[in-house]
Amino acid sequence: MTSTNEDRPESTDAQTLRHALRGVRAAFIFLTRVPVGGFPYQTVEWKWANAHFPLVGAFLGACSGLVYWCACDFDATFAAVLAVATSIWMTGAFHEDGLADSADALGGGIDDKPRVLEILKDSRIGTYGTAGFVMVLLARVALLSKLTALPGLLALVSAHSLARVPPIWIKTFLPYASEGPLAKSRDLESSSSVQVVVATAWGLLLGVLFVPSLTTLIWIALALAILGRFLAWRFDRRVGGYTGDFLGATEQLGEVVVLLAFAITMG
Repeated sequence: MTSTNEDRPESTDAQTLRHALRGVRAAFIFLTRVPVGGFPYQTVEWKWANAHFPLVGAFLGACSGLVYWCACDFDATFAAVLAVATSIWMTGAFHEDGLADSADALGGGIDDKPRVLEILKDSRIGTYGTAGFVMVLLARVALLSKLTALPGLLALVSAHSLARVPPIWIKTFLPYASEGPLAKSRDLESSSSVQVVVATAWGLLLGVLFVPSLTTLIWIALALAILGRFLAWRFDRRVGGYTGDFLGATEQLGEVVVLLAFAITMG
């Protein structure tokens, strides 16, 4: 009896490609409120989601950038507020929540790891968390408002995509510090060197496409590398690894770095 294509087992390369492509949808589900469906996802597909975080960031940046583009002629500051609010709405304040929790946990100078992790899991926001969230939010709005319509759009796409590369490096080279991770993030706790390469490639490609100057892109890459390395050292020193909140804080600070570069060179 002649076998059909459906009877033949899927090759390893075909499986890997399918998992990688499904990882794109998984990344959208994890980072945004966009209803892309596709459930259920396998563990390997959630792991592949890490590789596509910069691509999802580019989508978020494009959406908020279009808002900025449309409103910028009215008032740049108002447009910046709308653009930042758009990204917060589309992600459900996912990264902002991580920033606030991280500021609370690390801001008090507490060296006791269990206590730091306890603060991270606390749903309440304290003084450090509020101050950190407000300061970074104001920085994003202030830097973005210095740009005109097109540079602002390019800056938002670049910021949202490039800022999501350092967290992938951190989660690859540091252990997961928290015990009993939430089900939503359990399968994304680690990424392999392959996912790191893909995520970095996405970042470089998107940087080349949307950062107008090669010199500016080089400075951004260097600044993000320094920021990521410093934060990784800080996280490792305080709790012996990373948490999801720490990755969110890293992304938020990365956005500020990229927007600052655009404001200096194009503002």
